Amino acid sequence: MRLPVWVIGVHAAILAMAASLLVLDRLTPPDMGRGTEMSVVVTDSGGRALRVFPVEDGRWRLAADIDRIDPAFIDALIEVEDQRFYDHDGVDPLAVIRAAFTSARAGRIVSGASTLTMQTARLLEPRPRNLGSKIVESWRALQLERRLTKDEILELYLSLTPYGGNLEGIRAASWAYFGREPERLTADQIALLIALPQSPEVRRPDLRPAQARTSRAAILDRLAEAGLLSPDRAAEAAGEPLPSRADFPAEAWHAAEEARRRAPGVTEIRTSLDGGLQAELEALARAEAEEAGSDVQIAILVVETGSRAVRAAIGSAGRGRQGGWIDLTDRARSPGSTLKPFIYALAFDDGFAAAGTRMADVPRAFNAYQPENFDRSFRGDVTVAEALQHSLNVPAVLALDAVGARRFAASLDFAGAHGRIADSGEDDAGLAIALGGVGLTVREVAVLYAALGDGGAARPLSWLEDRSDIDADAPAQTLMTPETAEEIVSILRRAPHPGGRMPAELSRGAPRIAFKTGTSWGFRDAWAAGTGDGFTVVVWVGRPDGTPRPGVTGREGALPILFDVFDRARRYAPETDTGWGRAETPDDHSPPAPLRRFGDTLPPEIVFPPDGSEVWANEEGRPLVLAGRGTGRLDWFVDGAPADRNGAGDPVWLPPQRGFYTIAAVDDAGRTATARVRIRTAADGPAR
Repeated sequence: MRLPVWVIGVHAAILAMAASLLVLDRLTPPDMGRGTEMSVVVTDSGGRALRVFPVEDGRWRLAADIDRIDPAFIDALIEVEDQRFYDHDGVDPLAVIRAAFTSARAGRIVSGASTLTMQTARLLEPRPRNLGSKIVESWRALQLERRLTKDEILELYLSLTPYGGNLEGIRAASWAYFGREPERLTADQIALLIALPQSPEVRRPDLRPAQARTSRAAILDRLAEAGLLSPDRAAEAAGEPLPSRADFPAEAWHAAEEARRRAPGVTEIRTSLDGGLQAELEALARAEAEEAGSDVQIAILVVETGSRAVRAAIGSAGRGRQGGWIDLTDRARSPGSTLKPFIYALAFDDGFAAAGTRMADVPRAFNAYQPENFDRSFRGDVTVAEALQHSLNVPAVLALDAVGARRFAASLDFAGAHGRIADSGEDDAGLAIALGGVGLTVREVAVLYAALGDGGAARPLSWLEDRSDIDADAPAQTLMTPETAEEIVSILRRAPHPGGRMPAELSRGAPRIAFKTGTSWGFRDAWAAGTGDGFTVVVWVGRPDGTPRPGVTGREGALPILFDVFDRARRYAPETDTGWGRAETPDDHSPPAPLRRFGDTLPPEIVFPPDGSEVWANEEGRPLVLAGRGTGRLDWFVDGAPADRNGAGDPVWLPPQRGFYTIAAVDDAGRTATARVRIRTAADGPAR
């Protein structure tokens, strides 16, 4: 049977229209630009937000994830905004007919027919609100439905929805008003988040609380009518107080910036940082900098030695201080004597020296270069171990002269510490490297000391939890042999500890740290670097503009902070072996538990300060750390008054003046040990 001509014409017209629409769809795709420009959220290793970066014009626009949004909110949103969302293809004909009928009967526009998909199209390409724009939005909605799933459309809508001011998207609103992700929301919060986008500036709870409260109540009534809430619950939620707007997370300022640089194009970046440790060390840096002076800055880096994961990074003591916006962990400064352990390590590996090798610490000239010790005195015949522990300059330069300054600089560069050295063309001039004549960053010094604590194997630091910022399969670079690393660590562990600190060997549970200090020429930089208990820590203290701080050395200005950092870091290390900074067991060479003690437990014993001792008070006003042995927790008293405890929980005491004091330690059984000590100060004359 032959079809009539008009039927064929209709079919041809339909096919031509369909083909035209397909061509038009291909030629004019929707602009998804705004949907791809999202704020970057940087979190710690546990997923807690540390810092959020805004997009253009300072807008907070966080990518929504429907799996991380309260399902009750999704149900309420669809009930209020688009009940047939999962049934239509972008445009809802029934909604159009209903809107036209009700508006015609009322003589004015009563309700719109925009679907969530049409609203998403409008958010992607904002246009004036008129009939022509509505037609374009309808076409764009059909295009979006062809390209995206329903969940993807919802996520796009919930990423771009305006919530007033510079807030866009449900996550930004939830952070600003509730201080957290929208994974769990109360009824009043759900209603507010639905009401706000309908008139974002008019209903802002922080600026127009009356309008916000009224619109929230209207949404609650709507949800109660739909059966999503009971009337009583809706009434109760309507009486809840409105939230105020809070700031977005802005912790780990410099570390978050580094993480974003290492993960370009990623909007959710999980770092290797421990948020608790990071916050605690930021507070420590602020307190220490305040005490040191208004123009002093502090940089701290804590690295898990085994994995090289950065667990805390303090780029400055505060952005409100001079130079505070600069990440001082990434600025090259003279490292002073912190490189001496690596000079001796090279000499050990070359067979030039060993820990017991004796060297002459006497005045000596190396062509035009004539080093001298910090205190301008010489010790004569010393061992390499003594020279390193007391940071003697002449022996270090003598060792560097033997191994070669250029070769030493090349070994540092090979390990990942790319020193900035002036090209003098003279190998003799390069001998100043031994005393800090090279520029290194805190990060590079951390690479070297982490290698020292890891058997001499140098590897790059990792800032991301998934380690995607480094080549994890790349072989480590050998900075020194494991035997040499062990020997250098052993020497540095026996170096003189800072005032008020007992060596780890004499205090049970104390961190076993191999550490070295450094002071640059002219007292411009104070350094302390150490490795132990599964961590590597580097501390830098100084003025960001490089001006001197006369008399402030690494031992005085940075070493006490280093020990404080180790104390805090150990509290964040899990007890099990997860590779997260496992602490060394002080009883590695102890007999089995049943043989450790014979008979009854012993009464407490005061290790520091011992009975009858004379102790010089710290000139910088730092308290003494009291140490003892006993059963269970020891309670400490000085002249009958309870002793304070520091951030690590250790008993501390700051002598108010010179004189005699009685220190007592009491164990769980009530047994007491006492020590009578004399505190001396500079007023008593020089120490002997």
